[in-house]
Formats: sequence, C-alpha cells, structure tokens
Amino acid sequence: MIDDVEELLEEIGFDPETSVLTHRQAQVLALRERNVSQADIAEALGTSRANVSSIESSARENVEKARETVAFAEALRAPVRVRVPAGTDLYDVPQMVYDACDEAGVKVDHTAPDLMKVVSDAAGSAVSGRQVAMPLIVGVTSEGMVRVRHQE
Repeated sequence: MIDDVEELLEEIGFDPETSVLTHRQAQVLALRERNVSQADIAEALGTSRANVSSIESSARENVEKARETVAFAEALRAPVRVRVPAGTDLYDVPQMVYDACDEAGVKVDHTAPDLMKVVSDAAGSAVSGRQVAMPLIVGVTSEGMVRVRHQE
C-alpha cells in the first residue's frame, strides 16, 4: 500500500520542497482519496489513527488555503470582476457577468443556466436557493474562466 502511494506521488511529480503539503500529508491524502481507512493507514505508517486524522485535517486545510491563494491571484489578474451584493437573485447574476464581460471584451463560454450553476457551486453556503446570501465577487479571466470568491 505505501509502495503504491510512493509510486503514485513520484508519477504525479509530488515535490515536498515546492508543495504546501508535507510528504506525510501527501501520503495520507493519496491513501484517503483511494478510500483507505484511517485505521489502515495508521497501521501501515506505524502510527495512531488519531495522528492520521490530524495529518489529514492539516493537509486538507493546507489544500484549501492553497486553493484560496490561487483564487486570489486569479482574481487579481482577472480583467472582469463583478460584485454581487447579498440579496441578489441568482437568476440576475449571469446578465451582470455578461454585461461586464461585454464591456471588457471578454468572452464567457457558459450559458446562463451553466453560469448560475458555476456560481452557485463555487459559492457554497453563500448562495441559498435562488438568493445570494453573502456578497460575492465573480471574476472572469481573459481566457473566459469564471472564478467566484466570497466577499467578507
């Protein structure tokens, strides 16, 4: 099991020097993504299940921080940024984005229903039903990629 994970990490080019994850965190995540139980991982690594749980939790937190950092960097580069206030009907968001993209000369490769789903999925709990519950910033890169950030 550990040999398979080491092979996988090598194959995908994991480098702890350039990653936000430690080698142990990468091992644990790789195994958990393959539905290996924490108890089985603990046995294979010669540690406790509680330690594996802690390592997994830290790894997932690091991955989320890395995602947030990438989203932040993309938002800085995005030529289109649309502020969507709390209380906005989700059905109004596509037109807001399309108008801003037209003004900036950026093409969005999403139909209105697709764009609503992208925004809703990315916003998570910031969208409740059809209503934007928390302010959002919808960024669109010059390549047309849509990124959604919560505005706190």
